[in-house]
Amino acid sequence: MHRLGRICLGVFALMLAPLLGCRVTPATSSPAPGTEEQSPASARQSETSDARPRRETYTPRTYPLDERGFSPVDRALAQAFAREEDIADDGQGSLNPYVLKVVSAYPLDGSYPYHCSWKPREYDIYNGVTQDMWYQGMVVAKAYPDGSRCSYCCGLTFEIFVRAMKLRNVQQGLAPDDFNGMTFHDLFNLLQLWYIEGAGDSPQLGIVSYGLGEAITDFEDARPGDFADYSTTPAGGHSIIFIDWLRDDQGSIIGMKYFSSNLSGTRGVGYGSGLFSDCNNGKGILRNSVRIARVGSIESYEPFDRLKIPCRNAYAPNQPEQRSHSSRSRPLD
Repeated sequence: MHRLGRICLGVFALMLAPLLGCRVTPATSSPAPGTEEQSPASARQSETSDARPRRETYTPRTYPLDERGFSPVDRALAQAFAREEDIADDGQGSLNPYVLKVVSAYPLDGSYPYHCSWKPREYDIYNGVTQDMWYQGMVVAKAYPDGSRCSYCCGLTFEIFVRAMKLRNVQQGLAPDDFNGMTFHDLFNLLQLWYIEGAGDSPQLGIVSYGLGEAITDFEDARPGDFADYSTTPAGGHSIIFIDWLRDDQGSIIGMKYFSSNLSGTRGVGYGSGLFSDCNNGKGILRNSVRIARVGSIESYEPFDRLKIPCRNAYAPNQPEQRSHSSRSRPLD
């Protein structure tokens, strides 16, 4: 009878397991900058879905915060947002130093994992960011409501963009939520351009269209902290923060180093690298697909015309009170 009791308990545990929600097991470490990704994570349509979509299996819970209400990234940036730590501008006054400061705040221990599912789509609850991104009193990008701080590539790079823009504004004594006069709906439209919801879309298109910066067309002009995306062969793509070029012994560019949310390798937030396909037996990054953009100085912002910018309507910017999956309160950012 004792043995039979153990068997019954085991069967009961197996029956109960699917009801307890999905828990992500993060990677234990991230590779150092410059380590090569075996298969660059893809952006948008080519990102693979989990075997069991978390949208149907997760257990809603509050995001872990410290006693001040800060997430790990918030805590790492707290002094800079309080202007107790000054971020030195570069010679052009570009956003890049602030982007790199934000990049340095993310833990590389696997505690910020990767997650993307397209079957079913999760736009109603998740936009690939590690915590809700607020702009002018509303959530422009939603974090996964299971407390895991997961992300995918275009979500993470957009999150870094928003954090860096706010940080620079605070350090310059400006309103945090004023990106060249953009409204909430302007920024939500830029998000959809960033996530490549239409033909020709890219972070570069969004940055240039809203008068925030310029396209970088000469690879030698790229600098750490630029925003970029690319396509690969086999078919795929990635949204990244540019870090550096990979070069051969003659100094020719053969690939790139980057920071992003990576499907392979780090299994989440971390550094990676990839070779151009023309330097890697036909597999890797398509050189001609690379699109790079830099957010310029505040003084160099240009006026923008909404009627000339593609208007995307791929999904709605649902606010927290409209969700049915989570009752968590607004996190600090």
